[in-house]
Amino acid sequence: MLYDNHGRQLRYLRLAVTDRCNLRCFYCMPEEGLNFSSRSQILSYEEMTRLVTILADLGISKVRITGGEPFVRKDIVPFMDQLTQINGIEAVSITTNGTDLVRHLPALKQMGIKSVNLSLDCLDKERFHKITRRDEFEEVMTSYHALIESGIDTKINAVVMEEHNLEDILLMCALTQNDPVSVRFIEEMPFNGGSKGYVPIKWNMTRILEHIQEAYPNLVKLDDGVSSTSMNYQIPGAKGSIGIIPAYTRTICRSCDRIRLTPKGDLKTCLYQGEGFSFRDFMRDGATDEDIKNQFIKLFNNRAKDGFEAEAKAQKSGSLQSMATIGG
Repeated sequence: MLYDNHGRQLRYLRLAVTDRCNLRCFYCMPEEGLNFSSRSQILSYEEMTRLVTILADLGISKVRITGGEPFVRKDIVPFMDQLTQINGIEAVSITTNGTDLVRHLPALKQMGIKSVNLSLDCLDKERFHKITRRDEFEEVMTSYHALIESGIDTKINAVVMEEHNLEDILLMCALTQNDPVSVRFIEEMPFNGGSKGYVPIKWNMTRILEHIQEAYPNLVKLDDGVSSTSMNYQIPGAKGSIGIIPAYTRTICRSCDRIRLTPKGDLKTCLYQGEGFSFRDFMRDGATDEDIKNQFIKLFNNRAKDGFEAEAKAQKSGSLQSMATIGG
């Protein structure tokens, strides 16, 4: 088993395969997009497979594919199938905006993908367009219904944004009554591209929960499980559940079991970390598997205690990044 310097077991890799996306959500990136990485700047699938194999040998057992939007990268599905065959990897999942998901669902099911996170901030076409700057709402909802019908474990990730989608909170809660879906509300985060910047947010975990409880006073608290990123609840009799992810208030850091690799191969041991160590350059300079393994261990033994410590270091170095380049 793999542990960091604070005694937290590391089990979960979030692997960003691209910084590109076909949406332009205002809290993630500017309308004109970013200075996207060239093909040579991002890890090849072979390089990613090598790193995941080494991490699996160390003790990582779960991989979540993120972006950007993963499905904009060519051959992502065969690559995911490769990951499922790595010894020690017990689960591979994906986070997607759902705009190009439906045609891939049969292949995902065949390779044993059991979990898909759907990024969806509202249930109204007009609000969707204002948030994403794209007209893809119908395609995303088609993906949602296809996921429910497929039997794949489905989670909706919705960023709560004052003045943009507060009216959608209860609408999304209502989805859980008839569909076996987990709706997770995420506190808005202070990265560039965000709508708030580095100022306190009003709609934090406590306020979101109070709002839900006003409509559902008998809301039941569920067991969150080991290293859960969300505080989980259920409307009595509902088929699904409701979660709140304290991404801004960061009350879950003490049990965090996640690490991240960016599309360029930078390791981030915390979501709030600035620039990470470049395993892309390390590999391309001739590092052996043993060198890579030892470097991972060294970095895991110098992990920030929590997101506040990591953020302070990132601010000091001026290395804060967009969510699209971090990988969610």
